[in-house]
Amino acid sequence: MLGAGKIGEALLAGLLAGGRSADDLLFTERHPERAAELSARLGVEAVDVATAAERADVVVFAVKPQDISPVLTELAPVLRPGTLVVSLCAGLPTALFEGALPEGTPVIRVMPNTPMLVGEAMSAISPGTHATDEHLTAVEKMLASVGRVVRVPESQQDAVTALSGSGPAYFFFLVEAMIDAGILLGLPRTVAADLIVQSAFGAARMLRESSDHPVLLREAVTSPAGTTIAAIRELERHGVRAALIAAIEAARDRSVELGKAAR
Repeated sequence: MLGAGKIGEALLAGLLAGGRSADDLLFTERHPERAAELSARLGVEAVDVATAAERADVVVFAVKPQDISPVLTELAPVLRPGTLVVSLCAGLPTALFEGALPEGTPVIRVMPNTPMLVGEAMSAISPGTHATDEHLTAVEKMLASVGRVVRVPESQQDAVTALSGSGPAYFFFLVEAMIDAGILLGLPRTVAADLIVQSAFGAARMLRESSDHPVLLREAVTSPAGTTIAAIRELERHGVRAALIAAIEAARDRSVELGKAAR
């Protein structure tokens, strides 16, 4: 694991919880205090990039996209042929890694999201030029320890980034607004938060476990001339649906820009 921030740590913890031995894992971290703390807590060895390249069969990039260049520069001369490279870096295409690393390096691009921290990530994976179905299966197995996985063509990764990669922030934003509404209506913040968070959790379970379309689930709550339809009318009047679609399009466009800037 190159980089042990929140996502890197979450994946390490998920692999350990899924039965992977700490002896099978390594990580790099540029901050010595953070490396020592994480190593002590997880039992995983902290190493430098050269050691990771020498010993690892799979190298996972879990650094911020803007920090990718120095890590690639450091890794390229020491990466062993055939090592599988997995990128968790938003917006960065597989071609960027293939161009910087030794010829023939298999690369898989992954767009995870922050629910990885609680083992409920949604990750989309795409193969680069030299990645095989066997490589994809190995990455699926790795990511299944922290959530669900879907395969998509790399041409769809910017859309995935906008939809599920950034998606948790949209839900948090909505929950924040609903809690504020509860306070406006006279509820204590803690009560409003409990009401909304549990409602969101329950609604998510219904979406996951029901075969019904979201429209049908929403209509089941919407009685004729009732409170819910009055609220839905206001949401539509204020263009909430259109605003959300426009926001996701803007996130897609920004993902495309980040990819172009990194090339």
